[in-house]
Amino acid sequence: MSGKFSFTFNLGGKTPATLTPASAPAPTPAPAPAVVPVLKSHDLFPTRIWQAHLDALDPYLDRWVKLVLAMRAAHPHPAGRTVRQGWNSEDMSVLEQTEFAPLREAVSAACAMALQEMGQGERRFYLQSWINLHDRGGFNFLHMHEGSLLSGSFYLQVPPGAGEFVFRDPRPGVIHGYVKGGVPNGHADVHLRPSDGLLVLFPCWMEHYVEPHEGDEPRITVAFNANPVDHEATDRG
Repeated sequence: MSGKFSFTFNLGGKTPATLTPASAPAPTPAPAPAVVPVLKSHDLFPTRIWQAHLDALDPYLDRWVKLVLAMRAAHPHPAGRTVRQGWNSEDMSVLEQTEFAPLREAVSAACAMALQEMGQGERRFYLQSWINLHDRGGFNFLHMHEGSLLSGSFYLQVPPGAGEFVFRDPRPGVIHGYVKGGVPNGHADVHLRPSDGLLVLFPCWMEHYVEPHEGDEPRITVAFNANPVDHEATDRG
């Protein structure tokens, strides 16, 4: 009998094998299944800020605004620093004034809670504070408050047209990336639209600026730093 043939057999109960003469072509391997990775995301280098509306201080706001305007009238020359087309106080201990005692207590408590989250709950600090006031067209250019534990602002008066507070993305290389916008690994500054009675805390190294003010009533904030007690006070923005 002539011709090609193949047959199967069992060895030790294993799956039957097929014998093919050497001259027969090798079987084509089955295509590999598509690989769909299961990704686990990890957000590196988180940057935390804090906000709170201090509604309990609303009854004081009008009084404090009048106090600030009186401070400006008594010392009309602005201290300068990062404020343009407006006024800021040369006094860097505004919250130590008796009239601002309720605000000083609230700011101190907020800073203590934020420092606790940062693992600095035992750190002693003092508050350095000043007034920033913007007339129409006024703004703060890009800056940061180096050497502090925390920085922040409390908004006394935010009239219509007030310039927004803007945080610059702190990752220096991301600005060169292709992806733009508020998406993972994208580049976008973060805009904060303030309101009367808002308290904001942020790391001192966060670069920030204030957009031009477009209202006729002044935009007024109390800016501050929580500084470690072993550091001397220096001028800030």
